[in-house]
Amino acid sequence: MSDNDINIDVKVQPRSSRREIGPVENGRLKIRTTAAPTDGKATRDVGRLLAETFGVPPSRVSLLTGATSRLKTFRIESPRIVPGWVRYLDFS
Repeated sequence: MSDNDINIDVKVQPRSSRREIGPVENGRLKIRTTAAPTDGKATRDVGRLLAETFGVPPSRVSLLTGATSRLKTFRIESPRIVPGWVRYLDFS
């Protein structure tokens, strides 16, 4: 882990009608995905969405906790883009 890496707590809403990031609620980022929660499909799609948002390849986004839960923590390695809503996340 480098000093530039970001760990993000997310709440995933699978099988949503749209694929989007936001809002931040209680320090946790809500992410909607159209993918089903079976076989890790929703988790992989959320990882790809985070990679797109932070301007990194999907290989630089890794799941730290929550493989079978809606509450997950992802690590983004050396993001190229840092969206403004990041300041509302709880990094404690």
